[in-house]
Amino acid sequence: MKKLFIIFAILCLATPAMAADWNFYGSARFATFWIDDDPDEADVSSDTDLQWAQQGNSRIGANVKFNDEIGGRFEMSDSFGKRMLYGTYNFGAGKLLIGQTYAPSAIFASNSVFDGDGDLLGIGEFYEGRLPMIHVGFGGGFELALIKPDVDGVGDQDLDVNIPKIEAAYTFKTDMFNMKGFAGYHTYEITQAGVNYDVDSYVVGIGAGMNFGPVFVNLGAHIGQNLGNYGAYQPYIDQDAGFTATDTLDNDAFGWLAVVGFNVSEMITLEAGYGYEEAELDNSNNKQDAQQIYLNATINITKGFFIVPEIGMITISEDASPEEPERFYAGAKWQINF
Repeated sequence: MKKLFIIFAILCLATPAMAADWNFYGSARFATFWIDDDPDEADVSSDTDLQWAQQGNSRIGANVKFNDEIGGRFEMSDSFGKRMLYGTYNFGAGKLLIGQTYAPSAIFASNSVFDGDGDLLGIGEFYEGRLPMIHVGFGGGFELALIKPDVDGVGDQDLDVNIPKIEAAYTFKTDMFNMKGFAGYHTYEITQAGVNYDVDSYVVGIGAGMNFGPVFVNLGAHIGQNLGNYGAYQPYIDQDAGFTATDTLDNDAFGWLAVVGFNVSEMITLEAGYGYEEAELDNSNNKQDAQQIYLNATINITKGFFIVPEIGMITISEDASPEEPERFYAGAKWQINF
C-alpha cells in the first residue's frame, strides 16, 4: 500500500497543472559476478557464488525548477526508498539546500563497479552517504553543511547531542586539474553503567584528478578519528571507538587510493585502481586493514547503455590474526540510463 501511495504521489506531481519544470530520469543497473571467498582458515574451504541481480542503487528521480530562485530534486531506489529529497534557494551569492543529499565530503574518484558500484568507498575513499542537512554552497567552490548527527546506532544508552555534525569542503577546477579538500567534526556524550564518555570524531581528506589527453589519474587520502562513530561507510574493518571502565579509546584511521585510466576511444575506457584502509584503537597493537585492486573497462554500446566488465581482489588482514581472508571476483555491471 505504501508503494502504491508513493507512485500515486509521483504521478500527481508530474501532472501539467504543476507550474514547476520536472525533468525525470532513471537508471537500471544489473550485476553479474562470480565471487570466490577464501577465509584463509585451515579447516574451511573457499566458497564460490554467482551474483545475478538488479543492483540496489538502480534509481528513478527528477530535477525540478520552480523558478530562477527555487528548485529541488528527488531520487528513489529500486525499492522506492529515499535516496535524495531536497529543495534549493538561489540567493545570488550562493545556494541554500535543505533536505537529504550527498555530504560535502563525497568524492567519487573510482569507477569500480563491484558490490553495487563500490567505487572503493570505505576502502580508500571516505564516504558517509546521503544525509539530511542544511547546506550552503558559494560560487567560489566553498561549501558548509550542518548535518544530522549520526547516533541512530548508539542504542538505548543515555545520550546527549548538543550540536549537529559540521562539515566543510572546498573545490577547485580547471580544464586539466581538479581538487577537493574537506573536513568534518562530530561529537556526542553517552552514559554507560554510570560513566560518561565523550565520543569525538573528525575527518580530514583530499582528492585530486588530472587529465593528460586520453590518460587520467585520480588520487585521494584521508585521516580521521572514530570514523565509524562519525558515520563513515565501513564495509570491511571496524573504525568505531572503544571504551574502558573509565575512558574512551579512540580509533585512528587512515586511507588512500590511486586510479589511472585511458580513454581508448569514445566506445571504450580502461581503468585500474587500488584502495587501502586501516584502523587501530588506542592502547592496542592490533591494526586492521583492507585492500582492493581492480581492472575494468567501460564499453559504451550506444548512448545511455554501457557494460563494465571488471576483475579484482579484496584482502582483509588483522595483526592479531594470522588469517587474511580474500575475495576474488570477476564479472560485469550492465547499465541503461533513461
